[in-house]
Amino acid sequence: MQPVDEVLTALRRIIRAIDLHSRQLTKETSLTGPQLMLMRAIADHPGDTTRSIAKLVNLSQATVTSIIDRLEARTLVIRQRSTLDKRKVELTLTEEGKEALSKAPALLQNAFIKQFEELAQWEQTLILSSLQRVASMMDAEDIDASPMLTLEQHLASTKGE
Repeated sequence: MQPVDEVLTALRRIIRAIDLHSRQLTKETSLTGPQLMLMRAIADHPGDTTRSIAKLVNLSQATVTSIIDRLEARTLVIRQRSTLDKRKVELTLTEEGKEALSKAPALLQNAFIKQFEELAQWEQTLILSSLQRVASMMDAEDIDASPMLTLEQHLASTKGE
C-alpha cells in the first residue's frame, strides 16, 4: 500500500470513529455533541454570555446562538437579563438541562486527551504539526472548529444547526 493510501485510510478511520461516536451520543441522549459541549461550558461557567461561551468552546457566536436557541426551545438552557447590567444576557442550565448533562456519556475527546497527554512532548509536537499540515493541505484553515471530536459541528454549519 502506498503511503498516501495509508494516510487516506487513517483519515477515513478517524472520521468514521467520530461519526460512530456522534451517532451513539445522539441516540443515547437525543443531544448532539456541540449541544453537550455548550451545556458543559454553561454548567462550568453559569451566568456567562453567549459571546464568552463561544470563546470558551472556540466557535463563532452565531453558531453558539443557533445551538442555544435549540437548547432553550427544549427547556435545557435559559437566557435571562443580568440584574446588574440589563444589556447583558446570561446563560444558565435549567434543572432539566443539569439532569440531561449528568446522564450524558463522556465525549470522545476525553479518551483521546488522556492518551495524548501520556505521550512524550516530542511526540505530541510531531502529531500536532502533522495534523496542522494535513488540515492546511485540505484547505481547512478557515473552518470554524472547536477542539471537539464530532461531525455534528460540520453538519450544523452546512445545515444551519
